[in-house]
Amino acid sequence: MLSVIHKPVLLKESVEALAVQPGGRYIDCTLGGGGHTLAILEKSAPGGQVLGIDADPEAIRNASNNLKQYSQSVLLVNDNFSNIDTICRQFNFMPVHGILFDLGLSSYQLEDDPRGFSFQRDAALDMRFSPDQVTTAADIVNNYSESELTSLLREYGEEPFSGRIARHIVEARPIGTTLELANIITEAVGGRREKIHPATRTFQALRIAVNQELENLEQALSKAVNLLGVGGRLVVISYHSLEDRIVKRYMQKEAKDCICPPEALVCNCGHQASLRLVNKKVIVPSNEEIRSNPRSRSAKLRIAEKISGYEKKNQYVKRNTRYSNN
Repeated sequence: MLSVIHKPVLLKESVEALAVQPGGRYIDCTLGGGGHTLAILEKSAPGGQVLGIDADPEAIRNASNNLKQYSQSVLLVNDNFSNIDTICRQFNFMPVHGILFDLGLSSYQLEDDPRGFSFQRDAALDMRFSPDQVTTAADIVNNYSESELTSLLREYGEEPFSGRIARHIVEARPIGTTLELANIITEAVGGRREKIHPATRTFQALRIAVNQELENLEQALSKAVNLLGVGGRLVVISYHSLEDRIVKRYMQKEAKDCICPPEALVCNCGHQASLRLVNKKVIVPSNEEIRSNPRSRSAKLRIAEKISGYEKKNQYVKRNTRYSNN
């Protein structure tokens, strides 16, 4: 893995969204090469601190080298961000002023890593963020039933040809490398022309499944909010609809006092808002950024702020005015 900082997506917007201040304490849950962390450290000087988390040990080694000048202000931890609460308790790193999630893959993992994240170079079908994980992409490709593969590709890859691709995969087993799998997918899809490579959605689905990305994100969001001080910011950059849907729904839910179903006449959920939505309209990269960094084109940034002093709703007020005169 190269010891350089890849180009961070929505860098200026992320730092502004976090409302970084001198002396602040921040968490970068997806450290990568350390690009966002470096910008946060520069903006929070003097006295700023950043806890950087990454499941990939290579990312930790790379970022450590890139952030040498801030070695006294940054703490790097090789772990999954789903354990953010345990990590912060261990290092007494709470409460914090801001937490950033930049989801998806780094440039290193796509271009310079031999673990099979990309279908543009031949490598073993691995796709694990951490070598400590048990399940690899090869395990799924070669052991899942056709129906299980179809469901996985449809759910995690939103692949319209999931059944056809799953059938071709099963017929071609055993499959050992990325290029082998990519060729099988291309053959299954046929000559249909799209803006993206035919294997893109399948590789996304496999990566998500191998690393349990959606489950880990759901766990981490709720834990992150509990670590924020009042006025602290939660900032998330997502790259596909599955991630963004989870983030959007979570922030919207936590911005409401009542989350009872619409048909309920009386609020009995006991839920109280913990967040305020900062940007109701999602932030996306500028045309200039997309031109200079094409991988940013699908990025979406959402911001929420930790609140306090909320008033508890009257649990006995009718929520559906259609019955108010009956």
